[in-house]
Amino acid sequence: MSSPPRVVIVGGGAAGFFAALACAEACPTADIQLYERSPEVLAKVRVSGGGRCNVTHACFDPAELVKSYPRGGRELLGPFHRFQPRDTQAWFEARSIYLKTEADGRMFPVTDSSQTIIECLTREATRLGIKVRAGCGVSEVLKKSDGVFRLWLTEDGSVECDRLLLATGGSRGSKGHGLAVALGHTIEPPVPSLFTFNVDDPRLRGLSGLSVPQARARVPGTPLEENGPLLITHWGLSGPCILRTSAWGARLLEERHYAFPLQVQWLADHDHRRVAAVFQDMRAHHPRKHVAGWSPIGLPQRLWERLATAAGIAPETTWASLSKEAALAFARELCSGEYHVTGKSTYKEEFVTCGGVSLKEVNFRTMESRLCPGLFLAGEILDVDAITGGFNFQAAWTTGWLAGRAMAGHPA
Repeated sequence: MSSPPRVVIVGGGAAGFFAALACAEACPTADIQLYERSPEVLAKVRVSGGGRCNVTHACFDPAELVKSYPRGGRELLGPFHRFQPRDTQAWFEARSIYLKTEADGRMFPVTDSSQTIIECLTREATRLGIKVRAGCGVSEVLKKSDGVFRLWLTEDGSVECDRLLLATGGSRGSKGHGLAVALGHTIEPPVPSLFTFNVDDPRLRGLSGLSVPQARARVPGTPLEENGPLLITHWGLSGPCILRTSAWGARLLEERHYAFPLQVQWLADHDHRRVAAVFQDMRAHHPRKHVAGWSPIGLPQRLWERLATAAGIAPETTWASLSKEAALAFARELCSGEYHVTGKSTYKEEFVTCGGVSLKEVNFRTMESRLCPGLFLAGEILDVDAITGGFNFQAAWTTGWLAGRAMAGHPA
């Protein structure tokens, strides 16, 4: 009879923790050790969703789910058939942690507290006998001739294992990337993937906090075009519309050093033709009303006034006296106003990157390396990333679960 596997997991985030739990559940006799370099495990879980933890997204069709991944969607299709958001929900509910679905599909614990998720995961780790050590990372790794991995710890000594999982995240300078390279892997250069746009424009100054429910953003000369809620901030533009644009354009926008023009259609369902019809209706039925005095299309009033001013419309201008030229200029501001992006800002406390271990070097049935048997990879260390909304966590749960099962000798 073979001896129980010795498993070491490097990285105490969502993917690493979930892999440890899946491994222990599938093989209770496995010796599982988890090392986290920072002082706290599950740090990104804590800050996700403004401290509420956006656990996953209520999209239960794998073919639809993968459409939210700018990188890795094709590779995740098979894994999502084996462990998807419905399975994540069931896993937590089996442990009396219930999730709720918000109008936009994001799923949170009913407590609205990330601490609920953290306590569930850490409680399970304790119950299953997983050895968790925070404040201790891995500085070096070597695979010996007998197939055993030897890892040197940052605090003291070394440890050996038969199966090794790297789940250290994907930020620039990630120590996990260096460990993966030492074991034969190549790294797609990491660049930010979820970020907001810095825009210093008089049309937006003083409007921080205003939002529109469904805008459209385009980067001229590129295929980038996204719809969604858009938020004006102190530094420029944010909201799901902008974050999706940043995710799909991560590499392209990095190549442009985050300086590029951005066209904004403030209401996605109001193109030039529909705006012209609204203007005509206002002239016919409200000729004496001031153009800037009231927004007939549901745009926040202060933004409507600011865009009217940018179009050269004086405060006393009525719909009856609005010139054709001014009407065209106003329509352009509403439907295709151009703003110059001069930089980026990280999305709240979270940081997602594209880049990481090349996907062609990983077997997505088991998350095992195709180059180094016994090595597994999960989570954001891979060149996988998603738009905002719980999709990045779902990739972590799924890849961690598959890796954990495979390391236990019971692949899904």
